[in-house]
Amino acid sequence: MAIKTLLGVFLLVALPALASDGAALFKKNCAPCHGVDGSANTPAGKSLKAKDLRSAEVQKKSDADLAKQIRDGKGPMPGFKASLTQADVDALVAFVRALAKK
Repeated sequence: MAIKTLLGVFLLVALPALASDGAALFKKNCAPCHGVDGSANTPAGKSLKAKDLRSAEVQKKSDADLAKQIRDGKGPMPGFKASLTQADVDALVAFVRALAKK
């Protein structure tokens, strides 16, 4: 029972921190093309034909697929594996998921 309680406390503390880290990472690394709302309605996003991260097309991808694309890039999108940790990538995936709910 104590382990479940500790796990619950950890999730209550860690998940908001993960989401806020995701927001900061997104603003720094993704928003220049995808926009702060994920719509890709920016000059760079339009010229690169960046995806609207809130769209069903993006949201139907698995977390693993999103993480791979963040790490490795795709098309004109650069990969971020050299500058982001796995925890950073996980935080970004969680943030992208949250964009669809806004």
